[in-house]
Amino acid sequence: NLHCAWCDTQYSFTEPGRNIPLSMILEAIRPHNAPIAEITGGEPLLQPHTPALAKLLLNQGYTVLVETNGTQDISVLPYPVVRIMDLKPPSSGMTPHNRMENFPHIRQGDEIKIVIQDRMDYDWAKTIINDADYPRKTVTTLLSPIQPKLPPAQPAEWMLADKIPARPNLQMHKYIWPDIERGV
Repeated sequence: NLHCAWCDTQYSFTEPGRNIPLSMILEAIRPHNAPIAEITGGEPLLQPHTPALAKLLLNQGYTVLVETNGTQDISVLPYPVVRIMDLKPPSSGMTPHNRMENFPHIRQGDEIKIVIQDRMDYDWAKTIINDADYPRKTVTTLLSPIQPKLPPAQPAEWMLADKIPARPNLQMHKYIWPDIERGV
């Protein structure tokens, strides 16, 4: 539902998705024997069955994370799902779509992630981090530089100088699978 200027899954804008029964999703992930299941997308909360899938995974004993682009109501997610809410800074071109009404629904253990391209994005993120009403001491706030546009050391230096309550974060899929555009 967003078309960020630096989106790394642009193929999703035009290619149709597939409807898969929840039971088939469980069957597909079970062989991995992983304790954590992360539901992500573009925006997984556009799918009406995402809360049901999260609840089903919780009932199966998984730790469940849902990474959302922050445009939809996160209060629909069952407890204790970890909400990873992205916020879109100015360089994305999507800042007006940030759903600031989600901040009261951010709880201990949740995460806020902001992908940044430049100093303007960093300054915007710093303002959000300092001014937004969420429990900073128990919520992890992550700043992710766009690779390769912003070298990771640069925002790390800014963060150290400003002593903001956030942590640098790398777009790990771009380091682990640098030559793969899809499915990571």
